Amino acid sequence: MKNQSNTGMQTRVEAHFDLFHYSSRMLLGIVWVSSAIFGLYILANYASAYFYEDLERWNNVLPEIYKPDQPAASIGIGIHFAAGGLILLLGGLQLFEGLRLRYPQFHHWTGRLYVLISILTALGGLSFIALTGTVGGPVMDFGFGAYGLLMLASAMQTVRYAMKRNILSHQAWAWRLYALAIGSWLYRIDYGLWLILTDWLGHTDGFDGWFDYFMSFFFFIPNLIIVEFMIRARNQPKNATARALASVSMVFACGIVIVATWGFAQAAWIPAILDWSGKFV
Repeated sequence: MKNQSNTGMQTRVEAHFDLFHYSSRMLLGIVWVSSAIFGLYILANYASAYFYEDLERWNNVLPEIYKPDQPAASIGIGIHFAAGGLILLLGGLQLFEGLRLRYPQFHHWTGRLYVLISILTALGGLSFIALTGTVGGPVMDFGFGAYGLLMLASAMQTVRYAMKRNILSHQAWAWRLYALAIGSWLYRIDYGLWLILTDWLGHTDGFDGWFDYFMSFFFFIPNLIIVEFMIRARNQPKNATARALASVSMVFACGIVIVATWGFAQAAWIPAILDWSGKFV
């Protein structure tokens, strides 16, 4: 009976391990494809505005981003947009295990570039907040400022542990950094879904409604919680509960991301990318 019990427990652990293994890779793949499309959209819709001298376009989606009388703030947010689009394209590549093991030099050099761009993204956003503040006022300032500081800290910790050859800690901080890097993408997805489903409940034009305040933190805190589940499951491979929690949260996230990506890509992202690319043809 004891052997049968142990065998049953082992089977359940292996099942959780398989679910964790496949759900984590599925989530990474789906998030990378979606965020990469959004990254191209950011470059097409915001960064390219520099080249076409059409910075007023920034205010079409996010009010009061471009202010002609505050060039320093515009430079800061411009760096934030351009760097943010690039880290969405580069970030997921760092987490693909096969690519990392087969081409370690590619991983090392693109990883250095990714961390550098992440730092520029954080500093660009923080400088904009310090110079002008956000459209939503103090609550949004605090939420977005905390987000920027966490990204900056995660980038530095990722490099620190890589230099110390502490692979597990390096990986944990790289996961946290990626969870933060996709924050701008999730901010749009979460907002879009909420506004479609609730007819703008809790949102105001000044971004000072109760849902706007909630979103000042929600676009990055749940990401970090899911990552902490993943780290705990990785560190405790025989802890079936930890692995099950991580797996369920990742499968749930996959479903939301697929539905949201399909809608946003068709409505806004792909048309903007095609319009931008058509100018080079």
